[in-house]
Amino acid sequence: MEFPAKEHFECYMHHKWRLNHKPRTLASSFTSVMLFLDFYGKSGKREIEKIERVDLEGFIEHEQDRGLRISTVRTRLACIIAFLHFLMEQEVISGSVLKRSIKLKLPEVLPRAMNPADVRKLLSVIDDIRDRALFSSAFTDRDTDRRGLRTEVKRPGHQGQKGSSLRRREEQHGRVVYLSDDALFALKLWLRRRNENKEFVFYGQSHGHLCYSTGRGLFVNYLKKAGLDQKGYAVHCLRHTFASELLNAGMRLECLQQLLGHQDIEVTRRYARLTDRTREEEYFRAMAIIEKGGIDGTY
Repeated sequence: MEFPAKEHFECYMHHKWRLNHKPRTLASSFTSVMLFLDFYGKSGKREIEKIERVDLEGFIEHEQDRGLRISTVRTRLACIIAFLHFLMEQEVISGSVLKRSIKLKLPEVLPRAMNPADVRKLLSVIDDIRDRALFSSAFTDRDTDRRGLRTEVKRPGHQGQKGSSLRRREEQHGRVVYLSDDALFALKLWLRRRNENKEFVFYGQSHGHLCYSTGRGLFVNYLKKAGLDQKGYAVHCLRHTFASELLNAGMRLECLQQLLGHQDIEVTRRYARLTDRTREEEYFRAMAIIEKGGIDGTY
């Protein structure tokens, strides 16, 4: 398996083994650093000497989006920082990378969904056609910029079907992502203007895809433009927003689980949250049934 800084990573693991670290510590370091280097490589970078603080922040957000416990995220961050300190001692990377303490804001719970009013405010300031297509699609599915994805627009297959679906292929597996009318309209505009010779729908300056760090930077800039930069929103809030809006619109949790690609429905429960209004409506709907004597049988 090829990934950035492979030789340095091997030296680091030998160094920890010579220090007689416990097997559990070695395994934790191996997994954490390996995941980070893989993420670093997929972001379009190959030279570890060019690592920046934003690469660490992007990886942490990526790990949070996978639904990991906060303790696991903290442990992985600590392992990565230890690896970077080792590289500094070997004079592989500059000490300025960790000049400022890496104390990222790690929430104690999964990121909340964006308020509907904030979503409208965010979209209202995105005037670039590519970016509007990107973020409109991101409220449907946030994996638009991952390496290895092949994207095509699939036309409606039967009468009465609204919009279209976005079919992506990763290796031999297919996944269908449905688009809202707004997202489909924005995407069609972008498809007319994009470079047809590019392999990916959302491409970067090179021949590859638009990397996660670039997408995250765009998101942060638009938050500032909309006056939402103090609300603590991050890129992975988009996925929670998508899930919560569908749940509050009445979608069954089992269907939402498939759209999100979760193997465990409990992960879907953590992603999607009911609004106060939905809880109130559900309560009075249930109470109306009870008051009419609609509950039979024994407990």
